Amino acid sequence: MTLATTQTGTAIGARLAEQQARGTDTTASSDYEMFLRMLTVQMQNQDPLNPIDSADYAVQLATFSGVEQAVRTNQLLESLQSQFGLLGMAQLAGWVGQEARAAAPVYFDGAPVTLSPDPASAADRAVLVVRDAQDRVLSREELPVSTAHYDWAGTDATGATLPPGSYTLTLESYFADTLLDSKTVEYYAQILEARGGVDGTRLVLRGGIEVPASSVTALRMQ
Repeated sequence: MTLATTQTGTAIGARLAEQQARGTDTTASSDYEMFLRMLTVQMQNQDPLNPIDSADYAVQLATFSGVEQAVRTNQLLESLQSQFGLLGMAQLAGWVGQEARAAAPVYFDGAPVTLSPDPASAADRAVLVVRDAQDRVLSREELPVSTAHYDWAGTDATGATLPPGSYTLTLESYFADTLLDSKTVEYYAQILEARGGVDGTRLVLRGGIEVPASSVTALRMQ
C-alpha cells in the first residue's frame, strides 16, 4: 500500500506541475488539498506492526513540499504580474491628453490631420491613397518625397471636404512607374484613454480609434 500511495502522490505532484504551467490555479489548489488529506489518512490508518518505510515517507514529504512550493510560486508570479500591469497603466496615464503617432485608421472631423509619411529611400514619387470604411478609393494625392510632416486636409478627388468618419491612408512609393512600397501612413492623434486587456494595453485616440500602446512611435504635446 505504501508504494502505491507514494506513486499516487508522485502522480499528483506531476499533475500539479503540469497545471501550474497552464495556469489552472483553482484545480491545482484542489489537488494540493487532496494530496494533504491523502497523506494524513495514510498516516492515521497505517498498520502499527508494519509502519510506512522511512524512505517512502521521505519521498512523500518531498513531493508534498514540491507541490506546496509550486502553488506558492505561481501565486507570487500572478501577484507580480498584476503589480506590473498596474505600474504600466500608471505610466501610460501620463500619455492621456498628448498626441501619439501610430499607423492606424484616421478619424477626420473637418480639421487637418498631421501625417508622418515615410516613403521608400529609392522613391522618386509618393502618392497618398485615401480609402473609406468600405475600402473604396476616394482620392490619390501626390505628396513630396520627404519624411517631413504633412497636413492632410481631408478632401476627395474633386477637392471637396470629406464627411466626418474613419479613413485609411496609404502611402505608395514609386520609382518611375514601379511600385516600391505601400504601407499605412503614421499620423498624430490625441490620446483620450488607456485601457488594459488580455492582449495588452490599448490606447483610444480621437474618434474612438484604438491602437496597441506598443505601436506608438512618438509622442508630442498639443
